[in-house]
Amino acid sequence: MANNKELSELNVGVVGHIDHGKTTLLAQLTGKFTDTHSEELKRGITIKLGYADATIYKCGKDYSTKENKNCDAKRYLSFIDAPGHEMLMATMLSGAAIIDAAILVIAANEGIKPQTKEHFMALQARKLKNIIIVQNKIDLVSKEQALKNYKEIKAFVKGTIAENAPIIPVSAQQQINIDKILEALLNLEIPEKDTKSAPCFLIARSFDINKPGTTISKLGGGVLGGILEKGTLKVGDEIEIKPGLSSKKSHKQEYQTLTTKILSLHKGNQNVEQITPGASISIETELDPFLTKTDSLTGCLASTKDNLPDITYKVKIKYQLFPEVLGAEEKKIVDPIKTKELLMLSVNTTITVGTVETIKDNEIELALNIPVVAIKANNVGIARNINGHWRLIGFGKIVE
Repeated sequence: MANNKELSELNVGVVGHIDHGKTTLLAQLTGKFTDTHSEELKRGITIKLGYADATIYKCGKDYSTKENKNCDAKRYLSFIDAPGHEMLMATMLSGAAIIDAAILVIAANEGIKPQTKEHFMALQARKLKNIIIVQNKIDLVSKEQALKNYKEIKAFVKGTIAENAPIIPVSAQQQINIDKILEALLNLEIPEKDTKSAPCFLIARSFDINKPGTTISKLGGGVLGGILEKGTLKVGDEIEIKPGLSSKKSHKQEYQTLTTKILSLHKGNQNVEQITPGASISIETELDPFLTKTDSLTGCLASTKDNLPDITYKVKIKYQLFPEVLGAEEKKIVDPIKTKELLMLSVNTTITVGTVETIKDNEIELALNIPVVAIKANNVGIARNINGHWRLIGFGKIVE
């Protein structure tokens, strides 16, 4: 990878309906398949969030992600591949929390499907303005079908945050117009980043990087993957992780805040001494890798000591409901929220379920089954269980 210290950085989510070609498209953009989980390869779908990174190079009028000494490195991208399957909406929402741009993939041979609508509403709930629409699989349709599908997409985004988003006809399999996507990614505006506040790192993955049989002297510490939402972190910083380690005592779930030190910081395959908000980052810590393996700390927040609020089992949200339920085949209006009902919330990169205790005007207070670190004014996705599936019904902001 090119030295990306001076490059602008962007976190890009790749979203859309299952089987519309997201993972194949990402492989063409970055040269890496993100479906590395064994169950994902077997079933051919994305289960967890997938990650890949790339640098965009400009060579005259052409764009590429293949390193070339004669070309100028322009922008460093980290991609998050979000699952399109309806049962995995919670994972998709976790991915939406850590992106500042999105590629919405719509297959020309299938058009706008239930999860296309649901994923698009999740982007709207995040108030994401940087959106590129990829009309994929154009090699499978006639010119007339492609134009009809294009008009359907234009009608779908009319009056939304993506009304003026570019719609790029693409065949990921045949590598058609991949360079046009790179050009569009290069033209996206970089959101303003807050480097002055106390750091807040959203943990989207946690893992053990050590291979079986590694000698003790060569063992690496537990690794956290995610994005720095604000502030700065550097090698040597003492950090704390909340809610932290989960354990069961006397049939009750307890959470222990973890404190550790940053041993190294990684951006793609490059070591850096300090990070500011931008691309996805891996943090190697002094934690025992046993504590971070198999995503055990996913959904936690990390910061320098004494800068995170305490975990809470109650949260108050100012909310707004969508007019209709998306993701389901049949059209259904969103019923008002009721007291005592169970809702699923996506808060930062974590998912929790809570019971509605009070409703006043457009504010609800919930008692949570799994605690969260509630940061005032942060966005929250709200889902309801409808016929056995969690469906996104609205969004809100944390009041307290």
